[in-house]
Amino acid sequence: MKAFTKRKYGGPEVLQLEEVEIPTVKDNHILVKVMANSANPADWHILRGKPFFARFSFGFFKPKEAILGSDFAGIVEEIGKGVKDFKVGNRVFGEILGGGAFAEYACVQTKLCAKMPENVDFPIMASVPVAGLTAYQALVTYGKIKAGESVLINGASGGVGHFAVQIAKAYGANVTGVCSSKNIDFVKPLGAEKVIAYDKTSIQNHNIRYDLVLDTHGNLTHSDYKRMGKRGVMVGFTTLGHMFSVLMKNAISKYPLTQFTEQANTDDLNTLASLVKDGKIKVHLENTYPYTRIPKAISFIEQMRTRGKIAMVWGNAN
Repeated sequence: MKAFTKRKYGGPEVLQLEEVEIPTVKDNHILVKVMANSANPADWHILRGKPFFARFSFGFFKPKEAILGSDFAGIVEEIGKGVKDFKVGNRVFGEILGGGAFAEYACVQTKLCAKMPENVDFPIMASVPVAGLTAYQALVTYGKIKAGESVLINGASGGVGHFAVQIAKAYGANVTGVCSSKNIDFVKPLGAEKVIAYDKTSIQNHNIRYDLVLDTHGNLTHSDYKRMGKRGVMVGFTTLGHMFSVLMKNAISKYPLTQFTEQANTDDLNTLASLVKDGKIKVHLENTYPYTRIPKAISFIEQMRTRGKIAMVWGNAN
């Protein structure tokens, strides 16, 4: 099979399209014929081996997993021993956070994927897992969002942010989004009642108080959370130093701030699939690339200027 491999750490230029063996199906796994992927910031962090401490998980001197990629959507080709909820021919989506998705076939634990809704294309569902799960778990699992609450979403136009606005709206919250002025007309139709343009109004001087502050961009300080939110959830970070600064200040504070890494599971993926099916989540694809241009897609996502998501397709992915 064809796959994009990384034999060393570096930028998109180190990715090589190679012929490798189709993975052998393990117990409680399914073999998926990949029809589409999407790109996430985690992909280029893993590709570059940054931040450096991440190499303790992904390989210190060189990558443990040769094939890059997390998000996928495709068709079940084969099932392993112990698999009960999936069968050959099912259309599925999910993630492999450690890598292995940017290939024609991927071997995936069943607990990390779910069935796709009918009549939804592969590139759409391939764009849901990492960003959608991050938004959902930030708001629902950790943010404990309730109907009628006010939510400030910093970074509302990006992959996680554009999901977060729609999920918060679907759960009955009153949403204020923060984005650049050029993205106001993108964020408002997602469900934001109000939008703050950070290039026109300094968020560090914003004094309105919300029930929940969700930062997907990663530039809010600990005092920003305390000033603007009754509680907060931090997803992104601009620099490692900034993240540690916020977390260290929070360690000596009683302020309810949560920082987490999303964990894929079938139940949450099923919830996201239902929201997509019901039209409560509409995935915005800024660009769709053929699989041969996966390095280009990674370069694009690394610029951190994406509206919504970037998808990559293998063959006829409708």
